[in-house]
Amino acid sequence: MKDTARGPRKLLVGGEWTEPDGGYYEVLDPARESVVGLAPEASRQQVHDAARAARAAFASWSRTTPGERAALLDRAADLMQRDFAAAAELAQAESGATTGTARGMQVAVGVARFRRYARGALEPVEEGLPPQVTEAGPMGRAAVIGALAVRQPVGVVTCVTSYNNPWANPAGKIAPALAMGNTVVVKPAPQDPLSVFRMADALQEAGAPPGVVNVVSGTAVAVGEAAVDAPDVDMVSFTGSTAVGRRIGEVCGRAVKRQLMELGGKGAAIVLGDADLDAAVAGIGTTYAFYSGQICTAPTRALVHRSVYDEFVGKLAAYAGRLKVGDPRARDTVVGPVISAAHRERVESYVESGRKEGATVVAGGERPASGTGFYVAPTLLADCTNDMPVAREEIFGPVVTVVPFDGDEDEAVALANDSDYGLIDYVWSGDVARAFRIARRLRAGGVGVNTVGRNMEAPFGGFKRSGVGRDVGSYALHAYSETQSIVWPG
Repeated sequence: MKDTARGPRKLLVGGEWTEPDGGYYEVLDPARESVVGLAPEASRQQVHDAARAARAAFASWSRTTPGERAALLDRAADLMQRDFAAAAELAQAESGATTGTARGMQVAVGVARFRRYARGALEPVEEGLPPQVTEAGPMGRAAVIGALAVRQPVGVVTCVTSYNNPWANPAGKIAPALAMGNTVVVKPAPQDPLSVFRMADALQEAGAPPGVVNVVSGTAVAVGEAAVDAPDVDMVSFTGSTAVGRRIGEVCGRAVKRQLMELGGKGAAIVLGDADLDAAVAGIGTTYAFYSGQICTAPTRALVHRSVYDEFVGKLAAYAGRLKVGDPRARDTVVGPVISAAHRERVESYVESGRKEGATVVAGGERPASGTGFYVAPTLLADCTNDMPVAREEIFGPVVTVVPFDGDEDEAVALANDSDYGLIDYVWSGDVARAFRIARRLRAGGVGVNTVGRNMEAPFGGFKRSGVGRDVGSYALHAYSETQSIVWPG
């Protein structure tokens, strides 16, 4: 795979690297505020051209054998693994991730997802159903009717990806979509699109036919809008904010396009009086470390029983104070920068809002003296109430709010469910049966019991304003397919 990250990247439309109508824009390193590379600014027409190319390629690609699709995905994974070090360096430069995160949580997960869906392409897509006896009537003579449920590709899928993980997130969309026989138009996040072009390089070198994978980028809102409203697009897969997801849903609704949306989160972490506080602090403290809090699954809203409240706050404050903030390339750095200056100001405004409304800033709260880079100190806001904006709205930064409760588990569940979001919640308790009982009552797409770990075969998605649909594991293959029924007389 040729390393072209330092030079201007072109759009990938119909198998051709195409000069962008809107010229190029600079991609910045959030840690050094230096230029990483130049990304293309597509026009609305070029985005529609990409969708048209995907439509033209769909007929032949959807008829390839599962083995052919699996082989392509495996070859692409091999090429990504071959250039692993360069890919991780690029991902770190444009996203600000620490070295461990860029290597282990970004590129490695991206490669693993291509491997997983190479296997996924071979999973059965047909399910025989019990025959049904029908009586004679207006529809004809009595008969035994056989039935088969078959999963078919949706068609052309627009993949709009998030900035917090420029490898795992696109891979989790592109790979299962291709495995099911769909063609794709990928619209990467404008902040860090270069890694997605690197992924496209691998797919091109692996032998993806022209038009099967198309990549269009840009900073203008019109680019994303065109990727959603293009007449040739059948489905939109989006990861990002609830506000943008709502707008995408409106456009898709008018054209009755399929949707898969992973939106915002405000993960409630219930800490009961019998919890292992060290384990709870270590889990909730990951909010500070992974992607500098820029992750929708983070346990950002700790709901802590009054009996252990002071001890919990003290332990979490000490934990935050031990985390080094700085250059993500340094071996001992735990917390790197957030993605941009504008986002840093947004996070800081939330902290100031919490302070004014009566929250106590126990840790952080001030901008680190870094010189360059968009850094936010790990911040702990205690004495919050569940009606404060800092406890209700997604901050998407290294900020944890702590809300005390005095009653039993009913109060904890009520507080957790009193949210517009419902992506992933958490429960810490020494009584596992009790924790599972509480988990079943939480209105969230996922619940971690005494862990922030994930099972990567479990369905992933949200309740309420946290999303529509489920993916990950075989559920992603279902998400990128339509179910067709075929019946016949026995």
